[in-house]
Amino acid sequence: MVSHNYCKDCIQKHECRSVYEKMGNASCTSVTLKVILAFLLPLVVFIVSLAISERIFAGAINFQKLQLVVSFLPALLVTFICIFILRMINKKLDNRWANRR
Repeated sequence: MVSHNYCKDCIQKHECRSVYEKMGNASCTSVTLKVILAFLLPLVVFIVSLAISERIFAGAINFQKLQLVVSFLPALLVTFICIFILRMINKKLDNRWANRR
């Protein structure tokens, strides 16, 4: 395995080392879970609720375009409710994390 020593001739190698040590020892919540909850989950909830509402309205509405519009509104409502609940949970978790410090 080839080892590169980029910091050997750098005049700021001591400052960089202290910064990386501080970053490595930082104790904070993982941002990965927040990213998944903020972006991926609402998208999945919207797609699933759109598919479910489209199946529900498939037998009741004969026009394809009207069926899509009518299916879109409940899916959008469910997604906004999901986002609202996730924001409430996120605030509670942030408050817990702030109180632990």
